[in-house]
Amino acid sequence: MQDTRNAILNLLREHGQSTVADLADGVGLSTVSAHYHLGRLERDGLVHAEAVRHGVGRPKYVYSLTHEALTLLPQSTHRLADRLLEALKEHLSEQQIQSIFSRMAEDILAEHGTDFKDKPLEEKIEILINILGEEGFSARVQKVGHDFQLTQCGCPYQYVAARHPGVCAIDMQLMNVTLGADVQRETWILNGDSMCTFHVRTTAARQPQETQ
Repeated sequence: MQDTRNAILNLLREHGQSTVADLADGVGLSTVSAHYHLGRLERDGLVHAEAVRHGVGRPKYVYSLTHEALTLLPQSTHRLADRLLEALKEHLSEQQIQSIFSRMAEDILAEHGTDFKDKPLEEKIEILINILGEEGFSARVQKVGHDFQLTQCGCPYQYVAARHPGVCAIDMQLMNVTLGADVQRETWILNGDSMCTFHVRTTAARQPQETQ
């Protein structure tokens, strides 16, 4: 049973929010069994249910991880990172700390910089997703017209970012530099959203605006 509940927690970590039907399908359970396990996880304070209404009739419930669940998932360094940042804040200015975050992004870029050379944007995004995966993110991309939407779930920085939002500058800098495109954050876990999404605007999409 514990393996089943861990599988449910991992699915919620990957997708941000899911319905009972989606979780049952992902784990290979009946919806009745999925309800049972979700009930246990909810009583343990690891998942949260939220009612979502679509017109008339009974609301549909979507489930997401609680903060307590995030601390139990594999994030062995998050408490150390939190303490280190607290110590740095006692001795460094906010600008100096942001400079450290920028340097961290630059170090990651230095390891992979040649991977992006002379690649089309769509291929750059796929390479970036692999790099984000190495850094602990679960990321995916979707084509939206000429543009792309990049989605991040299961942020490895979430525990630390809740207390030190500046850490999110690392992945934003990675996106902007590696893609060489206009990247705008659309949703943010720290704003209460279930995941972080980014709008990647292509050159083709910008041209009509530039000629007006």
